[in-house]
Amino acid sequence: MKKRVIVGMSGGIDSSVSAFLLKEKGYEVIGVFMKIWNDQIPINLKKDKPSCYGPEEKDIEDAKKVAEFLNIPFYLIDVRKEYKEKVFDYFLDEYIKGKTPNPCVICNRFIKFGYLIEKAVQSGIKFDYFATGHYAIVEYDKKNGRYLLKKALDRKKDQSYFLYLLNQKQLSFSLFPLGKYRKEKVREIAKKYKIPVSEKSESQDFISGDRFPIFENYAQKGPIIDKKGNVLGYHKGIMFYTIGQRKGLGISFGKPLYVIGILPEKNSIVVGEKKDCYKDTLIAKNLNFISVEKLEKPMEVKAKIRYASKESKAVVYPIGKDIVEVKFSSPQWAVTPGQSVIFYKKDIVIGGGIIINGDRHFSM
Repeated sequence: MKKRVIVGMSGGIDSSVSAFLLKEKGYEVIGVFMKIWNDQIPINLKKDKPSCYGPEEKDIEDAKKVAEFLNIPFYLIDVRKEYKEKVFDYFLDEYIKGKTPNPCVICNRFIKFGYLIEKAVQSGIKFDYFATGHYAIVEYDKKNGRYLLKKALDRKKDQSYFLYLLNQKQLSFSLFPLGKYRKEKVREIAKKYKIPVSEKSESQDFISGDRFPIFENYAQKGPIIDKKGNVLGYHKGIMFYTIGQRKGLGISFGKPLYVIGILPEKNSIVVGEKKDCYKDTLIAKNLNFISVEKLEKPMEVKAKIRYASKESKAVVYPIGKDIVEVKFSSPQWAVTPGQSVIFYKKDIVIGGGIIINGDRHFSM
């Protein structure tokens, strides 16, 4: 019998080509669209910059067209309630606490590879695997008896960073058909076989546009201070700032100033010089390890503190239950609480966690 695979279809090129490739390989393919958009949430979106969180009508229409083109079943799965509770509320709460969250890693673990799968099963859809258009690779390591998450062939498009929270069960039924393709080849396939969305632009951010309306009911003005506690000006709400930020401070000091700390308990923004934005140590918790069950001793790795940053040599030290200290060989720019730090050994994802202490300490 053919293996059955459900494909998370977003209406974009990557998920559409993934479905096409799987069908070409002989799988019985079923398309599902994850409904997450809540039009009651006040967001001013930029029409010229697609977002992965926004009105879904066009994306649903495009996904249906691709499903019809491929002659595969297509279902809408409603996870709006779960998405708001697990992802959007988390996103909002973290910003209110003065952190800069990465909602994509939470969405993948709990919604896309979690509730979406559960609801597909509840609706009676039978399948063996779940596939997405992520650029990553999953392999089974017979020696250690563990599923491994690895970087994609196309390093510029690699999305293993966003998948580091997946557990062994989730990885065991996951397929990433684009893992060994370059983006250029994916577009080429879409055009060659005339897949309906071959000319569609990509969505980029969690929210493309002005997210500030979300925070209007929570924003409280407060002081902008230097490292000694001197008040230099006032901010419009700590959720509008992040570590390393220079623009939008609204203060003049004769030399560039950067956000180097956010103190939610004092509703204060701390600014300093560019050199103050560098740090060679961080603390992380909410850990998830993939290639090993847990970290029992210090490990040399390449660590990445945000998706767009470069990897850097570091040593990870277990210092308590579900908490590690990461020491870098060279200072890192704007280590930011709320973001994820990921550990790699060559192309293998060791694991990662949420940064809880990346700003500098201030005694005032």
